[in-house]
Amino acid sequence: MYAWADGLKGLETFIQTAQSGRADFTQVVTAPPKNGEAARSKTSSGTFAFLRPNRFSFQYKKPFEQSIVADGQTLWLYDADLNQVTQRKQADALGSTPAALIASAPNLAALQKDFSLQAAPDKDGLKWVQATPKAKDGQLQSVRIGLRGERSDQLAVLEIQDSFGQRSVLSFSRLEINPSLPAETFQFKPPAGVDVLKP
Repeated sequence: MYAWADGLKGLETFIQTAQSGRADFTQVVTAPPKNGEAARSKTSSGTFAFLRPNRFSFQYKKPFEQSIVADGQTLWLYDADLNQVTQRKQADALGSTPAALIASAPNLAALQKDFSLQAAPDKDGLKWVQATPKAKDGQLQSVRIGLRGERSDQLAVLEIQDSFGQRSVLSFSRLEINPSLPAETFQFKPPAGVDVLKP
């Protein structure tokens, strides 16, 4: 039973020691089965970077180019395929999102304002933390954070379950902690001729 505490301790250490980071990621999204068909999944990959307390960037490279950038004020979602950018106020969009879990919170106490955190049993050689949003009206149902390393303080996996029954698993590799990241990593300028939506 005692070993379970390592997941929460590891997450706390990660939040406190990793002021910035970058990694490669692979994301597998599995939609719930419909009309008796088997569940379908699609895989994408790219790079991820963050700078606490409130900047991060997901750059999807395959199979489609997409960017999600938080610059501290604004959350930008750019879909190259649709030739469209969605611009939202970051404060309104971030609260209980997976990105807030790993990139925004300055400490565990801040995270516990938006999430109920619980250590979960070890699995696949990782320590796990279950995070359940306190807001019941969001699209996020739960997130499981998998941590690896000697002190279980290296981000390895995020398993995200949304209220529509869709499951998304983000696996991180080549994680660098506290690299020096250029300012433009977290800047986004809509390309010329792109539709900008402000919902």
